[in-house]
Amino acid sequence: MVLAIGVILFVTGLVLLLNVAGAGDLVMRRVTSQPLGELAPGFAASRGGFRTYAALVIAIGVFAIGLGVAGSSVLIGAGLMVLGGITFVVASVIAIAGEVKTYRALKR
Repeated sequence: MVLAIGVILFVTGLVLLLNVAGAGDLVMRRVTSQPLGELAPGFAASRGGFRTYAALVIAIGVFAIGLGVAGSSVLIGAGLMVLGGITFVVASVIAIAGEVKTYRALKR
């Protein structure tokens, strides 16, 4: 079950990142570029921000795939979990920095 969820997250993130059949553009238009109550659209409304968040979805998927695989192959599963974890941390730092930069630009 965890493996299936990981694969679904990985494929979804990849589809958004590569903008397969315009899926990324659709999500940016319909979701991330819309104001959230009184909050203006943030970092995810930019192309780079959207790709960063897509990378976060991929990282979570890779981590979950690692969890699913760890039962049959500990080394491969652990490697995927480490890869997913490192990718998640790096993408999170980029996303937080981008959100701060976007917020500061709105205040002017």
